[in-house]
Amino acid sequence: MAHESIRRVARCIEPRCPSIDVLGRVIKVLALPDEATAAPCVMRWTIPPGIVIPLHSQPDPETLVVVSGNTEGLSQTAEGYQWTRLAPGDVFHVPGRAKQAFRNHWPEPAVMIVVATSHLGRFLLEVGKPALPTLRPANSPTPEAVRGFLETAARYGHWTATPEQNYQVGIDLPPTWSPPR
Repeated sequence: MAHESIRRVARCIEPRCPSIDVLGRVIKVLALPDEATAAPCVMRWTIPPGIVIPLHSQPDPETLVVVSGNTEGLSQTAEGYQWTRLAPGDVFHVPGRAKQAFRNHWPEPAVMIVVATSHLGRFLLEVGKPALPTLRPANSPTPEAVRGFLETAARYGHWTATPEQNYQVGIDLPPTWSPPR
């Protein structure tokens, strides 16, 4: 009973998770995924200049609030795909299974607060590696790292576009980004 009452007390949460690098995107988990409840996972994403998040979808919804910098979010409309510039204060909501992508071609990092499900938070923690102190990844992801990411994404129920599908929406990826069959 005492444990239950602690969970029902409003409190400041001390982030216990280090920053992780998910193929170039730096993520700081602010509220850890919780398997026992439907509590949201809250993260701070930093997308360095030149980094793209390829076309994909996941079963879980997420809502992003841009804190600083600029980025573009891709969404699918009745007319096709559309890139939308996202600036500080903008909110970008992605329903579960909605196709999406992001890219930062501005000279400064884009920082966003993201509220998602614990399921999505666990996925990101599983595929992430400890982030370097700089905003740039040490190297481009290796084919093995990309393959591991894509296999884990499939296991979590994510859809990932092929390099050709990414190219059609303005993202140029190497062939190593082909999803597992």
